Amino acid sequence: MTHLLQLFADNLLPIILTAGIGYLLRRTLRLDPRPLSRTVFYASAPALVFTLLVRTPIQPHDILRMMGFASCILAGVGLLSWVAARLLRLDSVLTSALILAATFMNSGNYGMSLNHFALGDEGLAQATIFYLACSMIINSAGIYVATMGRLPPSRALLGLAKFPAIYAIPLALAVRFSAVELPLALWRPLDLLADSAVPLMLLLLGMQMAHEASSNRRDLLWLATGFRLLISPLLAWILVPVFGLAGVARQAGLLEAAMPTAVLSSIIAFEFDAHPALVTRVVLLSTLLSPLTITPLLAILGQ
Repeated sequence: MTHLLQLFADNLLPIILTAGIGYLLRRTLRLDPRPLSRTVFYASAPALVFTLLVRTPIQPHDILRMMGFASCILAGVGLLSWVAARLLRLDSVLTSALILAATFMNSGNYGMSLNHFALGDEGLAQATIFYLACSMIINSAGIYVATMGRLPPSRALLGLAKFPAIYAIPLALAVRFSAVELPLALWRPLDLLADSAVPLMLLLLGMQMAHEASSNRRDLLWLATGFRLLISPLLAWILVPVFGLAGVARQAGLLEAAMPTAVLSSIIAFEFDAHPALVTRVVLLSTLLSPLTITPLLAILGQ
């Protein structure tokens, strides 16, 4: 028990405290999280992706392996939640909400921070690749799910094209595997932006969780939370040997798969009117309960 408490204090409590500051800032000062969200989306996150991929010794085939692993987890949980929706005879809006809440994990704000604390820079690099795959899918397929086919596939692809961090991948690989040396005048602003990404993400997480919402579908609330915190890491555990993940990549992949529901799922649900109250409640509940599942997982991975 003492070991579990120490793991919680060292790795999860800093995340909760920092996010708590963001929560209080929005509650007391009524700060709008959208400017901060756009700052992270368009500046800090792309800089973090670029610097990590240039400096961390991860080969292109390892990047593809982790992205494939993340994609299969999302596809698997998404399919299972769709089957559950069909069995429960949910309408299209509730089906969209359940899939959004159950499938997409908070691999950025929460997952990257946790992997950095628990596994260091290499863990952060692996988590960043996982986050990229998730972000690309939620910004494309997630939008399509939210509308349950009401939008054409081209609209989903447009959402993906607007995701700036994906352009950092080819740029970083080009710099890394060529003789190009970026001048210090470019590296320093990139480093400053990259260093700001994780703390800004945590503040943003707390600010976004301060949104109030209520839903009378408690059955779906617990079902989606169970999918996110239990089924997703179980599926990841099964897929790890399939993709040949080992060492830090295995640890980071399993931790990312165990993350609570992504705040972006709630944002998409609001944007496309996919029962946002339910999705937001799942974000809150799964985040509050996540230390109960992630702390034992950290202990298992550390053995």
